[in-house]
Amino acid sequence: MKRVSVGLIGMVVALCLVGGTAFAKDKKKDPEEIGNRDVGKGVNFYSLEKEIALGKQLAQEVEREAKIIDDPIIAEYVSRVGQNLVRNSDAKVPFTIKVLDTEEVNAFALPGGFFFVNSGLILKADSESELAGVMAHEIAHVAARHGTRQATRGEIINIASIPLIFMGGWTGYAIRQGAGLAIPMGFLTFSRGFEREADYLGLQYLYKTGYDPTSFVDFFEKIQSLEKKKPGTMSKVFSTHPMTDDRIKAAQDEIQKILVSKPEYVVNTSEFNDVKNRLAMLHNRRKVDSDKDSNRPRLRRAPGTGTGPVDENGDDKQKPDQDERPTLKRRADQ
Repeated sequence: MKRVSVGLIGMVVALCLVGGTAFAKDKKKDPEEIGNRDVGKGVNFYSLEKEIALGKQLAQEVEREAKIIDDPIIAEYVSRVGQNLVRNSDAKVPFTIKVLDTEEVNAFALPGGFFFVNSGLILKADSESELAGVMAHEIAHVAARHGTRQATRGEIINIASIPLIFMGGWTGYAIRQGAGLAIPMGFLTFSRGFEREADYLGLQYLYKTGYDPTSFVDFFEKIQSLEKKKPGTMSKVFSTHPMTDDRIKAAQDEIQKILVSKPEYVVNTSEFNDVKNRLAMLHNRRKVDSDKDSNRPRLRRAPGTGTGPVDENGDDKQKPDQDERPTLKRRADQ
């Protein structure tokens, strides 16, 4: 009996050791396993094909309602930064990345890889790594299929109403963005668990791409500080699930425990600075044009009379015999 017991114990220990080696390595905690792990698993009524079709439909709605920045230098740069992150992610779908012309600080990725970055986010970021950190977080939402998984769980929207999107519905489920977009709430706001997972995965994507992962935390802390000083700085979507102290601490812990320190990281590039300056010029030019429109001549009353309209120089059109008009004309001609 004693021998049998020892033998059984030995087998159990051996099995535990073998099983331990198999289960000890959690791929989700290993950035080197990115792309070889199924982070999007979970109950989901959508196949990847249906998810892409749904995202395409939503993206078309965004592009109908919003203004896309078509400057080739800006568009190509932002898309390249995003595609580089996608290549170092667990995403199983191709991404289409576009820049929206709105000063609201935000970015959002729809199911199926349709990704929009607001110009306000680029202008508010101080470095390429800060911009990449927010983009990596949004890419993580797509990689983990949070939009359709959450819709399936019915936590925000009624799953039975999903087909309405293909018939122009969603009036009751829409939220308004600063850019005037109507997008189903379930595809833009996520549960706390999904937000934490996107933080967790996004940091790994940022790190794997070569960026400094602390930039992610730095940017959200900065936005949090700006929001306290000037409410409304943060977009509605960001404010729904803000970067709480718990999330910041969890991100810092992940950086220390999981992400092995590298000798160097990409923090910023001259190309980011050039694109940011180019974007600022576009915004300033738009403001100048807007101011010009607001200063266009308007019909007004002649000073002191309360009756006759005057032209853009303030001259009375109905009283040509007034001294002011001919005198001013003659002096101008000289």
